[in-house]
Amino acid sequence: MTQTVTLPVWLFVLMVLFAAVTFASHFLFPSVRWFFRRRMERAVARLNTRLERPIQPFKLLRRHDMIQRLVYDPTVTAAIVAHAKEQGVPEDVAFQHAKAYAREIVPAFSAFAYFGFAIRAARWLGQSLYRVRIGHFDEPALRAVERDATVVFVMNHRSNMDYVLVTFLAAERSALSYAVGEWAQVWPLSRLIKAMGAYFIRRKSRNALYRAVLARYVQMATAGGVAQAIFPEGGLSLTGAPAQPKLGLLKYITDGADLSQRDVVFVPVALNYDRVLEDGILVKADLSGERRFEARISRVARATLRQMWLRITGRFHRFGYAAVSFGAPLSLRSRPDLAAEPETLALDLMGRISRIVPVLPVPLVSYVLLQRGTTKTDELEALVAAALEQLEDAHVHMPRSDVAYAAKVGLRALTERGMVTEEEEFLRVSPQARDLVQFYARSIAHLF
Repeated sequence: MTQTVTLPVWLFVLMVLFAAVTFASHFLFPSVRWFFRRRMERAVARLNTRLERPIQPFKLLRRHDMIQRLVYDPTVTAAIVAHAKEQGVPEDVAFQHAKAYAREIVPAFSAFAYFGFAIRAARWLGQSLYRVRIGHFDEPALRAVERDATVVFVMNHRSNMDYVLVTFLAAERSALSYAVGEWAQVWPLSRLIKAMGAYFIRRKSRNALYRAVLARYVQMATAGGVAQAIFPEGGLSLTGAPAQPKLGLLKYITDGADLSQRDVVFVPVALNYDRVLEDGILVKADLSGERRFEARISRVARATLRQMWLRITGRFHRFGYAAVSFGAPLSLRSRPDLAAEPETLALDLMGRISRIVPVLPVPLVSYVLLQRGTTKTDELEALVAAALEQLEDAHVHMPRSDVAYAAKVGLRALTERGMVTEEEEFLRVSPQARDLVQFYARSIAHLF
């Protein structure tokens, strides 16, 4: 018992490391986690006093606990049993599949990451690229929404910048939980997005077990009062125009709504841009008839480096205007009939979104030029003014409230990109860019 044992140095170091890890995991780490969690809870309590819609306890659950609640939910358990029978696998194997899906879906929300980093980064990025404006905002109607209601921002999907703009514009109201597609499941971006409270979805998955896990998570978040933001179109608009809605997440939300306990309020949000960063990719996908986006990392990196170089050399200027309109809220408690008819609800919401799409210089000038064809340069202002007279109920943003300046700004953006040419005092849409000009015109064509 008292004899000396000789060990190689590497083995001794390994034993010490194992002992240190065991001590930390059993004695140190729980205390440290408790200390930081207590500080986080106090910080969130102070934050909730400033937010119009407080961060709900469900959103603050530890990710591990949320995953356990999800996979042991009776609805998911029944789906596991059905999946095991259908696939001819043991139930424990099906359970592991469900747990993997839950790990993929469930976020790891961090109030510090969201309010300390994400909001500032979103504001800086949005205002660096665009002149951001709010087109329509019914402040009294939004403030009248019950404080404990589940608020769902329902948006048209023009660009991946949609996430950025709405995140910082809604920062004073609540922390939004987005549904993001497979494009974001790239490390380290995936870790950041989960920390911001977003959850991943496989848009084209037909796996019944996966859909059951996803549906139950959305229903639990809805019942827990988590503020959400969804795109009923199901993806980016390839044509530029508002697309037909898909049920998907919207049906999950209505199925999980217990209106006797908590109201669900949908807020229509419409976005529009003078320039959509992905416009060329979207138009190409529309022409090919396939939703395949050839946006390689190398291409994105080159575009980013080019914009950084332009900024360093003082030659960068923003991509025109970006505007966001917030429509009148729709309470399910006041319209319980819509909760039972998700198809009708989806069409109603897309109609509300379409009616408040902001009218900006580039879409307006694009529409006018396509309608008129070859146009004299000095006639453009009068044509734009005539078009505006047809938009009495639309949410129009005219820079400086000056029609002449708006026409000038829109035309300049189009000519700089070669989408419109000016020859002998005549303006013509460039044949090779006609599809791109139509992309912008369609964003407001339905308002006429």
